Order: sequence, then structure tokens, then C-alpha cells
Amino acid sequence: MRDAVVTVFGASGFIGRHVVLRLARRGARVRAVTRDPDRAGHLRPLGEVGQIALIPLEGDDRAAIEKAFGVGEVTHSVNLVGILHERRSGDFDAVHRDFAGEVAAVASAMGVRSHVHLSAIGADANSKSAYARSKAGGEAAVRRAAPGAAILRPSVVFGPGDGFFVRFAEMAAMSPFLPLVDGGRTRFQPVYVGDVADAVVTCLEQRRGDLFELGGPKIYTFEELLRYLLRVLNRRRALLKLSSGMLRLPARVMEILPEPPLTRDQLKLLEQDNVVAAEARTLLDLGIAPTPLEAVVPSYVRGYARPRLAMPVA
Repeated sequence: MRDAVVTVFGASGFIGRHVVLRLARRGARVRAVTRDPDRAGHLRPLGEVGQIALIPLEGDDRAAIEKAFGVGEVTHSVNLVGILHERRSGDFDAVHRDFAGEVAAVASAMGVRSHVHLSAIGADANSKSAYARSKAGGEAAVRRAAPGAAILRPSVVFGPGDGFFVRFAEMAAMSPFLPLVDGGRTRFQPVYVGDVADAVVTCLEQRRGDLFELGGPKIYTFEELLRYLLRVLNRRRALLKLSSGMLRLPARVMEILPEPPLTRDQLKLLEQDNVVAAEARTLLDLGIAPTPLEAVVPSYVRGYARPRLAMPVA
């Protein structure tokens, strides 16, 4: 992608910084769009001097998106913007559906060579979860505005600074128990953040206008993931099997927090498996071998581990 100019919305986020790094390594110039450029300075060292420009997003309307996009020079675009909880009702639709559709419409109007939109496994217009419905709405909006766009649906994404293993490692370091939501039966197919970023860049390069579901090489139940994490942390913790009904009231209380650890909508999501569909196009179709979580997770959660006793030297 040498000499390509790529506008990346959501560039400063967990997945975004990995996408920016890979684009920079391939020689692309990156317009890293973020709502707060002052807090995105960590992106600039990922490329050469002047290779990564921090672009403020000054609103959610078409004019603000066009301004952030850049005029005339942009060749490719990516939308990674997403939220995990709503501050007020309607936020999911505003971000995942309306904003995504506007970005795709501007990309189409500008004639970019390829556009990639990040969705999520479980996107379903008929889901009980507002998050999942909004993701489905976003996919439909992108398809209407930019029929040739690539849409990527990852499962739970892991890597340094993730919101899954790091969150539960923090809980394990402080709490005598961990909750198994819905009895721990829900299945996940965790995918490495680096593999997701590689998929984004590959779709840009190959102009792949397909739908891909991104998962790792293995499927685990929620309980299996927590038991694995506890082994890595060298900690013993009780695993409490709790139904969604038992957690609704605590989740409702948590929703008043700026970053709630659990919401009622997330409880609805946890009632459904989060794995790649049998008929889906996958990482392998993009030439990417999925990374096992066992090869990565221990390296970034070790700070939460209980020290192991050293063996005496004879």
C-alpha cells in the first residue's frame, strides 16, 4: 500500500492502533481520525515523520465526516468506531448505524478504492440486544451506501489492553470469586487483535467486498476461558454460576458508572454463542492463520499473576 492515503475512523482505539501500525509499515499515509487528537499522540511514533496525521472529528454529521476524510487525496477508508454501552438510549444506533452509514456514503461519493467496516459476530436485526441490532443496522446502511465495502465481524478480540482478559485478570486479583454469567455455557471464539488488523489491511489491499467472520483457531465456553486465565495467573478463585436474571439488578446499578463492567444489554448478548458461522468466509480465506490465545494472553496478564514459589537450589 505504498503511497496510498488511508482515512481511519476510530484510529486511537484498541483495534485502531494496530491497523494504523500495519498501514504505516506498508508505506501508506494515514489520516488517523479521532475525537480527541491531544490524547492520540501515541499513534505518531508508529510511522515515519509526517506519515501519520491526527485528524479531529468535530461532529457526527455529513459535513464533519467529509472534513475529516480529506478532499481528493484519500484512496482507502476504514471505520472502526464502536461503543460497548450506551450513555443514553439511542447511542448504539447513532454510532453503529447512522454514523457508519454516513462514513460509507462519503467514502462512496469520494470514489475510494476500498472501504472496510468493522461490525461484530452476533449482528442480528432480530436480536434481543440493542447492541446486536444496531450492528446489523450498520451493516445494512454500509451495504446501501457502499455495496463494494468489506464488512468484518470479529468474535471477542484479545491482545494487550483488551476489555476481556485484562478485565477478568483485574477482578481475579481483587475478588475471591468470578461470575459465570448464564452458567458459563456461552461459547466464544477469541480472535487476536493483530489478526483483525491484518484482515482490515488485506481487505483494503485486495479490494475484497465480502462479509468475513473473524475467530481464533479454537472455541471455548466462558467457563473454560476463565479457568484458563486463572491457571495463567496462578490463582484459585471460586466460579459462581449465575443466571442472567440474577444479574439484571446489579447490572442496572452498574449502568450509572462511566464505564460499567456489565450492562443489561450485555447480559442479553451473553445468552448467545459468539462463534464463526459454519458457512462464513474467515481469516483463512484472507490468507491469515489465526493466532492461538495461549500464545499471546500470558504475556500481557502476568502483571496480575500471583508469584510462583521458586524451587530451592540444591
